[in-house]
Order: sequence, then structure tokens, then C-alpha cells
Amino acid sequence: MIPFLDLTRQHAALRAELMDAAGRVLDSARFILGPEGEALEQDLAKHVGVAHAIGVASGTDALRLALAAVGVGPGDEVITTAFSFVASASTIVMAGATPVFVDIDPATFALEAEGVARAITPRTRAIVPVHLYGHAAAIDRIAELGRTHGVAVIEDAAQAIGATYAGRPLGAWGDAACLSFYPTKNLGACGDAGMILTNRSDLAERLRRLRHHGDGGRYRHLELGYSSRLDDLQAALLRVKLGRLEAWTAARRRIAARYHDALAGLPLTLPIEREPARHVYHLYTIRHRQRDALAKALVQLGVGTAVHYPIAVPGQPMFGLPAERQWPEAARASREVLSLPCYAELTDDEVNQATRAVRTACEGL
Repeated sequence: MIPFLDLTRQHAALRAELMDAAGRVLDSARFILGPEGEALEQDLAKHVGVAHAIGVASGTDALRLALAAVGVGPGDEVITTAFSFVASASTIVMAGATPVFVDIDPATFALEAEGVARAITPRTRAIVPVHLYGHAAAIDRIAELGRTHGVAVIEDAAQAIGATYAGRPLGAWGDAACLSFYPTKNLGACGDAGMILTNRSDLAERLRRLRHHGDGGRYRHLELGYSSRLDDLQAALLRVKLGRLEAWTAARRRIAARYHDALAGLPLTLPIEREPARHVYHLYTIRHRQRDALAKALVQLGVGTAVHYPIAVPGQPMFGLPAERQWPEAARASREVLSLPCYAELTDDEVNQATRAVRTACEGL
């Protein structure tokens, strides 16, 4: 069986360095807001080319705090995608605002920029484009819309670290950008962790307060904040992995290219890399009208798969909106998407086995 994802391979290769990093933190007894967290913030800010990086406890907290930092609150509207992980929208609700869903570009799965333009109203306070599966949204156009209308742009780059648009890293386009280091991400912690990136010094200062109970220093709390701090153990482990990120990205892109070549001509829709985007293939997601039957056949042939995501966000029970009518591309994607194994440790033989299995499965449907 080829597992959809096998993190034990990654950790086995890095075990000695990860254990050294963990030991360094244990020896220092600096676990919260310590030197490892500060060093990771500096490393990631440099990696993405932004002025500030603020470590938090999860990608969800990154979104929640970024929305608060730009002033989103009750009565506001925030535009976001109808097809993503639910946190892209649930955090808007947590802020007291109303998510305004926009349909996707079916080729890239990303928020459709002209749909954003049509959705802006006087109540719009922010736009949250999601760079889904590792491919950029049309962030140049979305950032322009934000500037024109005086609306904050918060990039959800949880699946897109290392991706670029027009040669510029994702995470460096908006007022702020949010990263997730959930273990399955291209840069994954050994637990929950997240980061907010920004070039705005005012936002960075406020975010550092908000993640620590609004503390302005010496137990002087300036506003209502929250407890969301990236612990130093996760930061130390992430610093080890960050040094491998470019090599891992190159490996994912090589695997994706092999899938492209081997699966061409089948009754599938393959992912694209639309210029000027550079895809990092957090997920290699194909489309098939008989998705569930294809997934079942692949399991029987020894290939693990996953569905990201089987319900369009507006159709989730917590929202209960008619996704099929109002966001048809998102609804169709939720019925058709299927992700194949795509991680740096896959062997050539496994990629070959997976492509043969997809061909066999397609022939049987």
C-alpha cells in the first residue's frame, strides 16, 4: 500500500537533528516566547521577504488574530472563497463578521478575482483569498482591489509556503498573510503551530499584543487579547525543517511533473500551473466525475487517496447555504476532487505504481 502521506519517513531522515533541537529547548527551559521562536520568526520573514513574522499557536489562530488586527468586527463583511478548509470562513464568524462567499476558478480552485470585485460593498472590511493546494489565487488583482476600495487583504497561505506569483512569494502581497504548520503541511510541525506575516509595523505590533492577552509589557494589558503563542519546541523543530523546504518543494514539483506526463490523455482533469504562479503542490488534486468510485478502486489497487474537500464551505452544516445554486463551481469541485500521494519521500517506483493504478482504475470505470 502506498500511503497518501507518511511522515515517519521525513522524521526518520531528520531524527538526529530533531532530537538535538528538542534537547536544546529542554536544556534552555525557555518554552514560550523564547529564542527559538524569535529565530524562526526571523528566518521565515527573510524566507518570504517580509518585515515581520509573528508566531502563533495554529493556522486557525493566525487567521483569527489577523482579522482582529485589521479591525474586523460585528457588522462587517469579509469576502472569501466558497471552496477551502472551513477555518477560512469560520474565523470570520469568530470575529463577529459575516463571510461573503465567492465562487472559484475551476482550473486553479482559487477565489475568482472578478467575483470578488462584484462582492465588495460598503460593509466589506477585508478579503481573505486562499492559495489552495499550493497554487496562488490571482493575488495581484485581489491586492489591487483591496487598495482601490480601502479593504484589507489577508492571504490564507496555509497550504502555499514557498509558492510565488510573478516571482514574488505568496505571503508578501497582502496586509497580512497566515501560515499553518499543521503536521501535514509542506512545512509541518510535530503538533499545532502557525505564523502571521506582514510588512506593516502597526499590524505586527498589535498582533504581538493580541497573541499575549493584549499585553503591552510588564503586565499592562492595553486591549482584549488571546493566548496564542508558538512554543519554542515546535519552533526549534520547524527551524530544522525549514532548511529542507526548497528541496522538498523541488521534489514535490518533480513528482507532479511525472504525474502530469503519465496521466495525460485519461478522462481526468489534472491540476494546472497558470502563469505567473509557481505551484508547490501541497496537494496533487485531480478531478473525476466518478470520484468516489475512482478512490475506491485506487485503494483496492494499493494507493491511498484523500478528498480535500467533500463539502463546499457554504454548504457546511454550520452555514447551511445552497452551494449548488449560488456557488456551482465550488459545489462541483467538492464532488470531483481527489488528491493523490505527493510528498518528497515518495520513491520513483511508488510514483510509477500510483500512475499505473490510476490508469487501471480509469479503464475500469
